[in-house]
Amino acid sequence: MDDSSKTSLMKEGLPSAILLVILLVIGLVLDKMGQNIHWPGYLSMVLFYVVIFVVGTYAAHIGRQKQKDLNTDSTDTMMLAGRSVPLMMAIFTMSATWVGGGYINGTAEYTSSSGLVWVQAPWGYALSLILGGLFFAKKMRRHEFKTMLDPFERRYGKGVAGVLYLPALMGETFWTAAILTALGSTFGTVLGLDFTPSIILSAAVAIAYTALGGLWAVALTDMIQMVLLLVGLFLVLPFALDHVGGWDLAWQAYEKKMGASASLIPTKKALGNYFYNWWDYALLLIFGGIPWHVYFQRVLSSKDENTAQRLSIIAGFVCILAAIPASMIGVIGNVVDWTSVGLPQAPEAAQVLPNVVRYLTNPWVATIGLGAIAAAVMSSVDSSILSASSMAGWNVFRPLYSHFKKKEVEPKSLAKVIQGCIWIVGIAATLIALRKGSVYELWFLCSDFVYCILFPQLVLALFDKKANTIGSVCGFIVAAVLRFGGGEATLGIPDFFEYHNLFNMPELVDGKTGLFPFRTLAMVSSLITIMVVSRLTQKINPPRSLEKAEG
Repeated sequence: MDDSSKTSLMKEGLPSAILLVILLVIGLVLDKMGQNIHWPGYLSMVLFYVVIFVVGTYAAHIGRQKQKDLNTDSTDTMMLAGRSVPLMMAIFTMSATWVGGGYINGTAEYTSSSGLVWVQAPWGYALSLILGGLFFAKKMRRHEFKTMLDPFERRYGKGVAGVLYLPALMGETFWTAAILTALGSTFGTVLGLDFTPSIILSAAVAIAYTALGGLWAVALTDMIQMVLLLVGLFLVLPFALDHVGGWDLAWQAYEKKMGASASLIPTKKALGNYFYNWWDYALLLIFGGIPWHVYFQRVLSSKDENTAQRLSIIAGFVCILAAIPASMIGVIGNVVDWTSVGLPQAPEAAQVLPNVVRYLTNPWVATIGLGAIAAAVMSSVDSSILSASSMAGWNVFRPLYSHFKKKEVEPKSLAKVIQGCIWIVGIAATLIALRKGSVYELWFLCSDFVYCILFPQLVLALFDKKANTIGSVCGFIVAAVLRFGGGEATLGIPDFFEYHNLFNMPELVDGKTGLFPFRTLAMVSSLITIMVVSRLTQKINPPRSLEKAEG
């Protein structure tokens, strides 16, 4: 470590020490207010947060040094780490971004409550990373885009890109809120800490180091968080398995209890009337997992297009690896006798993971397991906040500034705008998470937007030279109409197309929406509409080139 690095660490020591004192004081205050805090666990979490904050702020120094060495501007450093992230670090940050608190908690929850057949996220997102690497990563990196919205801007125009930012922003924001909600519930179970302070403390630390260090801070902390996540989850397993007589007995009991649903294979026997609905969600995860800037930010930060492709494919397999212990914990939580470990009844499915960590391990392992969950949450929160803020600065603020000021914004100024957006997006996601009730429903809805609207737009922006603005707008409208035609209980929209009657398919038990795969219908219809309308309107709206305009 050189002298400048040592000096930087010393400078970061003061705010880190202040953070340590603040967190300890908050713990004491909450304890005095009646929060039955589990102090060994709380102190370990304080230490974890301080270490992550030190690493994140130190990454800001690395970013400044790299900026000088590579002669890159402030915006490139903030958004893309100067396109110089090493392959191993890129793999860790890509994997950590997808393997968040919702991913880990959700895998355990659905394994326990619905069966492995409904545990779609791990392999769905893994395939999205692999397909993204095979077909999208090289092309995006080759054109040196700075955000996922750049191909939209070049092919369809700045106006369309601005509109398409809205579903991208909502997806990232509600995803962050859903992850924070999972963390709040976990902290309440394991640490005895209330939902609200859990979320606020975690979000504040993540927002602070992300704003200070940009992508370097996110990537460097992701490495630590991903290692802790894998070690923590695999460490929990042998202790938890002791309570169910080992894996063989646990699996036999699980298969007997869940029947056909214990298999990953989507059979009619396991799914019944939900068979086509299962495939609708599967395709949503696979293809809808690609058009997220949180994914492309890592692709675009790679030093070259071959590295971009490799990191995406390898990260897909790492995601599968991280889901194995979470699935096993879900099986254990399903078959264990909870009354034998001090609980009056089995916990709710959403609480399976934190309860296994708390009640089926010793205090030290429980602390490490909680650290693993917290690491998963923070690694996704910082990535998502930076992603939404990068698009806001580059694809929304920059064009507006250029239009009204008649000149380009300075890179330093734009970097400061992105830093400000990080705080705005982070605080907004935190406030949404504190509502608790409808966060997951809103996140699922935004995932629909990304799949139905953004995926066909991205595919044709990159691969169809005849795609134009009129086609894009028409495709957007078709996707929105067909998607909302299937109803949306979260927004109080009825199923006015009644797909289940139209295609003679059964309704869900609650009768709110049909089982017809209308999301995939909306996506495919949008794709076809853009292609057809673009070709019919070539003369009145000539297509733009994907190449960057000179001058």
